[in-house]
Amino acid sequence: MNPLSLLLLPALAFGSTAPTPSRYTTLLIPMDRSAEAPSLKLELDMDETLASDPLLTVKKPEELFGLPVDATAAEALKHSDIGYAESKAAFDDGDYDDAERKLHATLKEYAKAAAAMTDCGHYCDAIAMYAAVLHRRGEVDESRLNLLSLLSLDPTYELSPKIFAKDFITLKATVATSVNAALRENAMVKSHPAGARVFLDGKFEGYTPMTLPQVEVGQHLVRVEHPGFTRWGQIVDIRPEPQELDADLEPTPAWQTYDKLLDQVAAEVPREEDDTTISSLGKTLGVDRAIIGTLRTLRGVDQTELLVGLFEIKDGKRLAFRKVVFQGNELGQLKEEVGHVVHELVNAAGNGRRAKASRSSDPLDHENGMDTWSDDDHSRGSGQSKKKQSGDPLNSVDGMDDW
Repeated sequence: MNPLSLLLLPALAFGSTAPTPSRYTTLLIPMDRSAEAPSLKLELDMDETLASDPLLTVKKPEELFGLPVDATAAEALKHSDIGYAESKAAFDDGDYDDAERKLHATLKEYAKAAAAMTDCGHYCDAIAMYAAVLHRRGEVDESRLNLLSLLSLDPTYELSPKIFAKDFITLKATVATSVNAALRENAMVKSHPAGARVFLDGKFEGYTPMTLPQVEVGQHLVRVEHPGFTRWGQIVDIRPEPQELDADLEPTPAWQTYDKLLDQVAAEVPREEDDTTISSLGKTLGVDRAIIGTLRTLRGVDQTELLVGLFEIKDGKRLAFRKVVFQGNELGQLKEEVGHVVHELVNAAGNGRRAKASRSSDPLDHENGMDTWSDDDHSRGSGQSKKKQSGDPLNSVDGMDDW
């Protein structure tokens, strides 16, 4: 295949997409705890592939189920910002005793607001001022500890000579090159449910469960997010010893409603009949078509099985179906694979023709022996293909396994 053809593949893959319906989404149901971890990542990868077609509008998981800020944390953040403004006014006026009292209270309030914070922001400014008033009062060791927290939260934080004393700025430079500032440690982050996004000091790091490697000793803002659950956050004091954070996420009402239907939806995915539960669910979520699948870890082997269909929401009709077994647990290699699956589902639904099972030079063809087909092909299949389907273990799927 020539280079020009390779460049055109993404466009050709969606060449048969009809202008309507246009609102799509992806829902993957984990059938065991091991499959729970990669489910959100794979959903987002599939949504990204759908979004590459300009004719489609994709509703992301947070649009479907919400991703609210914790109300208590949001209120604490408001109080913190007010406290910061009052503290800064006292600091700028040279009333350092009053500034110290207000900053001490403000820093405690910011600790309660972690779930509503996206970055260090005024929290870092408050730490800098608090360290400065401690240094001015002669408490150098306490000032050093606060500067260490400041630098771990934001290593590039600059102290303005117009605001801070020269000897305090010198102390900050000394702390930045100290042995303590060079210390690093790993931190494990888990969540319930697994597969949530992890942010460290405002930067996306990966999905739970995961290890944050070689984190600077000192304070850090850790935030955990999963669509359908309230955001979780904590200001963590990393010490020179392994640590573990466990985020127990609170579901939204929309997710609780969806969760009650999971058994029924999972059972309908491999069936050819029109599915009322999927139709009702899709209408509630406000989409026209949905890619819905189940994700299962195969026991005894390092493989994950994906059963996935493309459904017309208005009548619950399954337009296309795909069964894939992924090798390995590294998600990096799966993004391209699930992208191919999405292309094949959309194409099969659009042209109603069975994808060739034989190996070809087309890079979109899989070499793992899994077939792609539309539901019309099931009804028109030969006797040989029917015999093959009768032994398919999918015929016995009746819902979610017990966890």
